[in-house]
Amino acid sequence: MLLTLTTTHRPATDLGYLLVKNPAHTQSFALSFGKAHVFYPEAREDRCTAALLLDVDPVDLVRGRGAGEPGTLAQYVNDRPYVASSFLSVAIAQVFGSALGGKCRDRPELADAPLPLSATLSALPCRGGEALLRRLFEPLGYEVAAERLPLDEAFPEWGQSVYLRVSLARTCRLRELLAHLYVLVPVLDDKKHYYVGDAEVDNLLAKGEGWLAEHPEREAIALRYLKHSRPLFRAALARLVADEEASPEEAEDEKAAPEDRAEARMSLDEERRAAVVAALRRAEARSVLDLGCGEGKLLKRLVDERVFERVAGADVSMRSLEIAKSRLRLDDLPDKQKRRIQLFQASVTYRDARFSGYDAVTLIEVIEHVDLSRLGALTRAVFEHARPRVVVVTTPNAEYNVRFEGLPRGALRHGDHRFEWTRAEFHAFSAEVAAAHGYAVEHLPIGPMDPSLGAPTQMAIFTRAAGEDGAAGQGGANGAGGANGADGANGAGNPGNPSSAAGEGGAGARTAEVAS
Repeated sequence: MLLTLTTTHRPATDLGYLLVKNPAHTQSFALSFGKAHVFYPEAREDRCTAALLLDVDPVDLVRGRGAGEPGTLAQYVNDRPYVASSFLSVAIAQVFGSALGGKCRDRPELADAPLPLSATLSALPCRGGEALLRRLFEPLGYEVAAERLPLDEAFPEWGQSVYLRVSLARTCRLRELLAHLYVLVPVLDDKKHYYVGDAEVDNLLAKGEGWLAEHPEREAIALRYLKHSRPLFRAALARLVADEEASPEEAEDEKAAPEDRAEARMSLDEERRAAVVAALRRAEARSVLDLGCGEGKLLKRLVDERVFERVAGADVSMRSLEIAKSRLRLDDLPDKQKRRIQLFQASVTYRDARFSGYDAVTLIEVIEHVDLSRLGALTRAVFEHARPRVVVVTTPNAEYNVRFEGLPRGALRHGDHRFEWTRAEFHAFSAEVAAAHGYAVEHLPIGPMDPSLGAPTQMAIFTRAAGEDGAAGQGGANGAGGANGADGANGAGNPGNPSSAAGEGGAGARTAEVAS
């Protein structure tokens, strides 16, 4: 059985660091059911492929670990040595354990970096057919290609087999790809070669963290993964539902439904957070303020990363901040951990002294919720007054909207969006802001790339130019009430004039502290 993992990230040979396997060497590993061999069919700067070859010993399968009933020919003659199955999952965990766990000792930043990845399985049993394969992987954002294999090429009249040659492609972290394969390959095979007990429920939930609870096929996944054990299935489902209930409901406004349905299929929310965290790590930020933090999903990721010593979130909605506080479990944290985290109410269009003093500020899917006439106030509050070393901004790519099924042509992804920009419009906005405030800017795509339309999300990373001062010009903001900021906006509807809106005023309205 052969699994190949390919990336076109540059340098592509970074794949060797992630897998902790040198591309120059072939390595073999003893497993309880045979051997696993790792080698690299190609290892160039522009493309690198790692291959995991399983050599399953049929005799070992008989010695208390095999398929088939005792004393039957099926113990010795079966498909287990040749197809992807739970044996592959065990091999992934044992041979690529560091990568599956999201660890990379020599290049830790790579573990959190979304990379263009593809996986090919030479023979995958799909008991449920190609339709089930697609229902499992496409909601996670994969491009799926499948070719049904004949029973025997020499005897075409025998017809087709249940086996598929499968290719999966997605831009994501390597650990996400490996976790998806670890769980879903045995689900498609609908068999397991080892005993399944309570510990397997923990294993499923651990490998399914961040995606299984929201997967539209979560019940089928859990039932098959747990070998159709109803007690274990009920236990797993109860825990998944409990986790779901502990997390706040998203997209409360019915107007948000088109974006939620479209983007959920591609796991864009998860990809955005991963890309932002990777950008912050590359920038060596140690303190981060998330403006427009909403219900705290990015904050949770940041708090879980020890490299970020101080994390803060600000939002205009007190309800969202209360949900973020619950998501972060602030009341249950030790005092030392609590001191790392601060939540406060504020508007992104008013300068506020509390915005200053951070290495980085993030605006993740925020600017499109601000009236065009107020964008100038936002950019001055962040780039002129707070002046962090790094600012990360993400926003939808309007060109990509035609790819979302169910989103009417010309419609915006969210009922509260004031605008959505093309790549050219966002680049023009970013260039003007950078030039006006002494920053350099880099643009990166997030999500599956379309050759003509680009990616569904666009990200700009602003870095303050060398020699430029840090936070300046607080303008009397005291972060404690006393709102007197007149709107005075002008330049409405002009995305190329982000600094035209005037009159931020003091850091007045809405400064209630939620937690610190």
